[in-house]
This record gives sequence, C-alpha cells and structure tokens, in this order.
Amino acid sequence: MNTTLSVLVRRLDRIVGLDTGVIPWSSPVPCFGSLSSAALATVGLNPSNREFVDLSGQELDGEARRFHTLNSLGLARWSDAKKEHLDSISAYCQQYFFRNPYNLWFRKLDYVVSGTRASYYAKSATACHLDLIPYATISKWNALRPFQRSALSQAAGDTLGRLIRDSSLKVLILNGSSVARHFEELSEVPLKRREKKSWKLPRDSGSAVKGFAYEATINRFASVNLGRGVLVLGFNHNIQSSFGVTAEVLSTLRAWIAKRAKGAVQ
Repeated sequence: MNTTLSVLVRRLDRIVGLDTGVIPWSSPVPCFGSLSSAALATVGLNPSNREFVDLSGQELDGEARRFHTLNSLGLARWSDAKKEHLDSISAYCQQYFFRNPYNLWFRKLDYVVSGTRASYYAKSATACHLDLIPYATISKWNALRPFQRSALSQAAGDTLGRLIRDSSLKVLILNGSSVARHFEELSEVPLKRREKKSWKLPRDSGSAVKGFAYEATINRFASVNLGRGVLVLGFNHNIQSSFGVTAEVLSTLRAWIAKRAKGAVQ
C-alpha cells in the first residue's frame, strides 16, 4: 500500500491546484483498516469530510483525530512529505477501526458483510473499506461540479486497481447505486443488474423504491491487471442514507452477500 500512498501524496498539491474541491490539508486515505489481512472490502465513493472535521468544520485533533493532516505532520505542503510521514499516514489508515472510527457510517456496513464472517473490527480483520477516489472533498461527491469529479477520476481513477492488485482481496461490496455507476465507469466493466423484490423500500406516498443487486467478476480495473478474478457484489440502496432501509432489508442484503460470497472470504 505504501507505494500507492506515495503516488497519491505526490499528486495531492497538483490536484488541489485544479480546484477539485479536495480538502487541501487532508491526507489521502487509500484504505480504512488493514488491507494486508482483508479478504473482503466494502467500496464507497470517497472519504467523508467528517473523517477530518467535526460538525462545526473544525479539524479533528487529539483522541478525536482519525487521519493525518498537514498540521498533524508538521508540513507546509504535501510535496515536503518524506518516508516517515508516509509511514505515519499508513499506520493511521491501518489502525482506523481501533482508534476513533466513524461508527455511525461503518457499523451498518459491518453488519451487512458479517454473514461472510468478515469484520472491520476483528483483531485479525478480514474486512476493510476502500473508496473509488481516496481524497476527501469539502462537499459530498454528488454535490461536486462535473469537472471536479472528472478531474479527480482522471487523477486517481487507477488507485482502486493498484490496491486490489497488491492485496489478497477476493470480494468487493459496492454500497449504493452511485458507487456501482462510478465503479463501472472507472473499471470499464459492466455489472449484471437484477431486481430483488425483497429489497423494495416502501413509501407512504408514491411508488416503493425498487431494490437491485449488482454482480460481476473482474480481472482488470481500468488499466491495472489484477492478476486474478475478484468477485464484485453490490446493491442500489445506500444503507446509511437511503430513507426507509429497514432491518428486514438489511437482513436480506446480509444473507444474499453471505450466499454469493460463500467460501471466498474464509
């Protein structure tokens, strides 16, 4: 991971200069948790700003800190980063779930993958989290301007492929339709899409929100040859933000992932 991290840090000053909406003082986040021990990774769009700031927009510090920043590393710019700084950024990524994880977001995902016996929180973690774009932005990904999303995809769109290639990951879980759509764009691999009646979300007024499952096996991601087949599973509901995601739907998502990934994670 450190080789990829070095590339991400070297790119940061230029990316910030392109008005991409990246929080300029925030470190890249190539991985949440231990990539080296994980067989399964959940996949999101990009790190939340809440990984770096509190509700009032102030930088997290002390025991509340989740990841490094220019301030915490004592750097004026990212181009000044040396090996010891990269090692410290990497350590914070690997130790994420044993420091101050954003549990409001991650506990639901951990439950959904737990049918495979994978977990972020286990001592020898068999699950981690990756993002398609490893840079936190001031606004949410879908609120960024099209040129900002495009610039970030061009600058860091190969990151996920590099991380998968250099890991032992066997299964990826895509969290939500936006993730699935951007995964297809970056990977250039179509996902098989199938409606799941048991995942339907009821609405008091209007039509229910249909549930869809995504599935594929990939050997490449963008220009990166993974050297093996990796199972990709996903669902259209963003379980942290989709209104009306019931305990029953979460349970059926969990059972489906456990069935489709059977034998791949253990």
